[in-house]
Amino acid sequence: MTVRSGLLRTAVALPVVALAVFAATQQLGAQALSGHDSNAPVDFGADRIEMQDKQNRVILTGNVDITQTDLRMRAARTVIDLANTKQFQVNRITSSGSVVVTRQDQTATGDTAIYDLNQRIITMVGNATLKRAGGDTLRGGRFVIDLKSGVSSASGGRVTGTFNVPKKN
Repeated sequence: MTVRSGLLRTAVALPVVALAVFAATQQLGAQALSGHDSNAPVDFGADRIEMQDKQNRVILTGNVDITQTDLRMRAARTVIDLANTKQFQVNRITSSGSVVVTRQDQTATGDTAIYDLNQRIITMVGNATLKRAGGDTLRGGRFVIDLKSGVSSASGGRVTGTFNVPKKN
């Protein structure tokens, strides 16, 4: 094999490998936290709660644990923005401090998470990681998880990951 034919094979093989990695990334993202009922009630617990009626928000601090059906968000601090404090209708949840979002066999982590209940989108920012039980992992600076469609995207610097290959006998 000549150097030229080796380069040609590499030039042909690289786009194929890149396409396979892209397809695997899309598959992981497409299944991320899909099928969640974001109309369900939101339950919460924390060490401390502060109601700010004039700002239509609630601030939870210390071991914050929020659940909505099988979606769970844990963090050190969370601000819940309300439509109004009389009806306690949640518009947005912003969590910070080692945020962990779990649903079934999937776990997303990051420095900050913003859950827009109206848009049904969770945005993880800062050291964002998405892991599935099978060992698939995706890392990036930012994840956007669309709960309506189940499609996710990763961006913010270099996106890296690990995908498992089915074992063949």
